[in-house]
Formats: sequence, C-alpha cells, structure tokens
Amino acid sequence: MAAQTAAAVPPPNVLRNPWVQLVTGIVCMAMIANLQYGWTVFVDPISVSMGWTKAAIQVSFTLFVLVETWLVPFEAALVDRYGPRLMVIIGGVFAALGWTVNSFATSLEMLYAGGILAGIGAGIVYGTCVGNALKWFAGKRGLAAGLTAGGFGAGAALTIIPLSNMVKTSGWEQTFLVFGLLQGAVVIIAALFLVTPPATTVKEAKPIKVLQGNREYTPGETLRSPIFWVMYVMFTLVAAGGLMAVAQLGPIATDFGIAKAPVTILGITGATLTYTLALNNLVNGFTRPFLGWVSDNIGRELTLFIAFLLEGIGIFALMQYGHSPVAFVLLSGVVFFAWGEIFSIFPATTRDQFGQKYATTNYGMLYTAKGTGALIVPLASVLTAMTGSWTLALTVAAVFNIVAALLSIGVLRPLRLAEDRKPPTAVS
Repeated sequence: MAAQTAAAVPPPNVLRNPWVQLVTGIVCMAMIANLQYGWTVFVDPISVSMGWTKAAIQVSFTLFVLVETWLVPFEAALVDRYGPRLMVIIGGVFAALGWTVNSFATSLEMLYAGGILAGIGAGIVYGTCVGNALKWFAGKRGLAAGLTAGGFGAGAALTIIPLSNMVKTSGWEQTFLVFGLLQGAVVIIAALFLVTPPATTVKEAKPIKVLQGNREYTPGETLRSPIFWVMYVMFTLVAAGGLMAVAQLGPIATDFGIAKAPVTILGITGATLTYTLALNNLVNGFTRPFLGWVSDNIGRELTLFIAFLLEGIGIFALMQYGHSPVAFVLLSGVVFFAWGEIFSIFPATTRDQFGQKYATTNYGMLYTAKGTGALIVPLASVLTAMTGSWTLALTVAAVFNIVAALLSIGVLRPLRLAEDRKPPTAVS
C-alpha cells in the first residue's frame, strides 16, 4: 500500500516549481503575441501589393480572433484530459502553419485560412497558459494572470522593430514565413517544460477587498448566472474598442499622414508607427500584471471602472489630437495601458466568482467575448470609408469603454455584493 501511495505522488522536480511554470507560460505567450499585435504592420503592404481593400484584409484578423477565442472552452476540456504540454505543442504547430500559409497567400481565401490556423494555435496557447497560471498561483490570481497575459501584451515589443524592418526590406511574404516558423519553434520547445498543475491548491484567506463566490459553479451554472452575462457584455464592449485600435493603428497613422514621420521621445528617435507599436506593446504588457496586482488590493470592479474610463478618454483624445506624431505615440500608449488589463482582471474575477474546479472552462467561455468583439473590427474600416475619417469609428470605440466602466460599478458590483451576502452552499 505504501509503495502504491508513493507511486501515485509525482516526484519533486524543478519543473513543478510554480515560478518555472509561470515563466514558461510567459515565453509561450510572448511567441504568439505577433499573431495579433504584429498584424497591423502587414495590412498596408498587403493592400498595396495585392490590390485588396483594407476592409477585406481585416476579415482575416476577425477570423483569427474568432477562432482564437470561441474554441477556447473546447480546448480547455482537452487540456484537462491531455495536459498542458501536448496542447501547447499542438498550438505551436498551428501558429507556425498560420503565418506560413499567409506567406504564400495569393488570394483572400488563403489569407483567411492562414488567419484561422494562426487563431487556433494562439487560442490553444493562450487558454492553456492562463489556466495554468491561475491554478499554480491561487492566492495571487490577478498578478499571476496578469504576468502571463503580459507576455502576450509585451511579447511583440521585442520583435516589432525587426518585424517592421523585414517587411520593408524583404516583403510581407518572407516576413510571415520567417517569423511564423521561428515563433512556432520556440513555443514547441518551451512547451516541453510545462507540467500539469496540482489537482488541489492551498486554501487561501479571503482577500478583504476582493469579492468571492460562495461555491463552485459548473459551466452550465455559470452560463445561467446574470453575473457572467454582465461580465460578457463588458468584455465584448472593451475588447471591440481595443481590437479596433490594435488592428487599425497602422492604417490610422497612415491616413493621419504621420506613419513614417520621425518622432523623438526621451532621446529615442524612430518612425511614428514603429515607435508607437513598440511602446504600446511594452505598455500593454506592463499594465496586465500591474493592474492585476492593483485589483488584488483595491477590488476588481473599481479597477475595471478606472481603466475603462481612462481608455474611453484616451480614445477621444487620440481622435482629437492624434495628428501630431508625439501625441499619437503618447495617447495610443494610454489606450493600450487601459485596455490590456481585461486579460488579467477578468480571468481573476471569473475564478473569484465561480470557483476553482471549473476555472479554466468558465474563463474560456467568457474569453469568447473577445471573439464577439472582433466582429465589429471590420466595421471600423467600413465606417471610415463611408465618412472619410476615423472620427465615427473612434467615437464608437470610446463610448463602448465608457459604458463598460459604468456597468462595472453600477451593475456588476451590486450583483456580486448581493451574491456575496448569500449563505455558502455545498460544493457542486
């Protein structure tokens, strides 16, 4: 009996260290970051080279985000069955295939196929690594989810300059191929260091500032909860506004006539668009763990309110003053700072409210809101083509964020307070 018990307990090794797992997840996330945040540098070159409209090209981005998000609940079930290592290896393969197909695209259909393949890969890696972080760091959910998601936000900052330079010198086709294969290979190698998290976690004291649910919710119960749907609407609104900026930043800078204009900030000079993308990715990566940590200390809803309101104001200011290169760089940085926290606070809030047992699947269902928001992204190009400016599209994005800010303290927090006052019930 003793021998059987000993055999059932995995031997201690360095890979089972939570920080090793966290760092490995961050590396994987950084390597899929360009699939989303590097996309904008390809839009104009593809349009010029192939003669396709920007709206038609952006359908590929929408398809990427749709499959990246809407398949996560199903992928989460596979992670529970087969473990994170195998799933992230598969994700790395799909990520490499996606940009490889893009590199050979001679039709919009091929470009769309590449977007779908890349989205499958990114979704597998993203959902697995965030779920892993929540389970290894149960007592610091906001910070752990933020650090992991920060890899996705900041990863492109390490490569956006060589990526942009290669597009200019070698063309978008060669850039897709080289970076696609390189990023996919690193994900596959890093995945070998991932191990399945423990089935149970140490019981932590209830944080004073963070509301907690009273029991474990199954996925079906989560879908029947009004709290889930309020969070879903908020996530959709903010994701839509942020994705419009992410996907359209290059075209916006080009239409403002400042994309290639030199800009100097803190003694560093670069082309406005390249400078903006590098700074935004750094800011977007920093804000996820930072605001995740803030939400651990002052509460999720208050942090969401502050961030969403700041983003709405930032988008309005970008629309009004963004024609100046310096203002464009700084104001887009404000927008990205406020946007990135949805990917740390929402997974932490999901775990707070709906429990540990089904945390990966429950957040996977909420994460599909990003895909729902992505459906609005091509509309930005359509509105711009109709009106001749980005004013209407940016106004819509700003209003979305302000509405989400009001929902966070006017609807979400009262609902969670009412739930918190209910007596605890047995675990499902």
